[in-house]
Amino acid sequence: MTASTLTHLECSRPGCGHTFDIRQPQNLCRACGGPLLARYDLAKARRTFTRDAVRTRTSSMWRYEEVMPAAPPVTLGEGMTPLLRAPRLGERLGLERLYIKDEGQNPTNSFKARGLSAAVSMAKALGIETIALPTAGNAGGAAAAYAAHAGMQCVIAMPADTPGAIVLECRAFGAEVHLIDGLISDCGAFIAKNAPANGWYEVSTLKEPYRIEGKKTMGYELWEEFEEGLPDVIVYPTGGGVGLIGMWKAFEELEAMGLTGSARPRMIAAQAEGCAPIVRAFEQHQSASVKWENAVTVAAGLRVPKPLGDFLILSDVYASGGEAVAVSDAELMAACVEMARLEGVLGAPEGGAGLAAISTLVAAGKIRRDESVVLFNTGGGYKYAEAWRAALS
Repeated sequence: MTASTLTHLECSRPGCGHTFDIRQPQNLCRACGGPLLARYDLAKARRTFTRDAVRTRTSSMWRYEEVMPAAPPVTLGEGMTPLLRAPRLGERLGLERLYIKDEGQNPTNSFKARGLSAAVSMAKALGIETIALPTAGNAGGAAAAYAAHAGMQCVIAMPADTPGAIVLECRAFGAEVHLIDGLISDCGAFIAKNAPANGWYEVSTLKEPYRIEGKKTMGYELWEEFEEGLPDVIVYPTGGGVGLIGMWKAFEELEAMGLTGSARPRMIAAQAEGCAPIVRAFEQHQSASVKWENAVTVAAGLRVPKPLGDFLILSDVYASGGEAVAVSDAELMAACVEMARLEGVLGAPEGGAGLAAISTLVAAGKIRRDESVVLFNTGGGYKYAEAWRAALS
């Protein structure tokens, strides 16, 4: 029996407001096509959700049970990743309090484990037998692993040039893998076309409402780790951007429960110059992005030409007084090498993009020396042998 206070799903698009039943499988809003967000009885949750209570619970993201999906967890121990102080890297950058939240220490070696644990848990509880999704890489590995653990089938479409270790991982977990000549958007079209006829349930980014619930736990963990409040700055490598959206949702929920004040971290969306739709929209002060043509970057997870939740990402960045920054592939891989050699963290290229973005913002005077800064390294570098081999050659 779970202590979840989940009540309903609500459309995220401003002005829509349609709600949906949590007892039925749901994808996008049937009124406007917007992503759905899980809503909770936070007054009820607050009765048992306290810092002291949470500390006594399981060392996984499911410790936040009142504000998690109402389903028996399908878990491999995801969450509670280390927040590493990075003093040598901080000194190099001119920062006194730089931290690395190392999501590469999750099951399947990436932050995607959080979202897929939540999505698969709810899908299994709703009687779904086969999940399907497009992926630029790590989400596929996580989906395949959690589907295997749940006794479900998994269908994955990924670009043909996805890092080889990730393709092998998906197949090892028993997933049906389709390699597509194109980008994640082409893979998404393949899944959308074939899912209805084959009875697959789509768990694509933000087309399914519970992956964001797993990702938001990164925000809850920061609330635990920064006991006196929240960090000043969060730097998040942004492809689909679910983690950024999720953390902002966590901060809203914490404030609604009276567990934080109104002060929030500045949210920094880091992208690659070869695929930077959010940065372009931010620089033009737009509320949504335009599809990025001919997207190319070594950071596979950032190669998302038009995120479905672009309007949510931009809204959260604006609301936080944050920034959107693009860096070159050369800069992000050089940053990966620096992170490895100064702090012993073998990061994914996406994490390197975040670190390079920090360097850019410090140089521009947009991050102060005395501010607390958390860099999300969203995955381990061990799956990116091709990118690392090129960086070290």
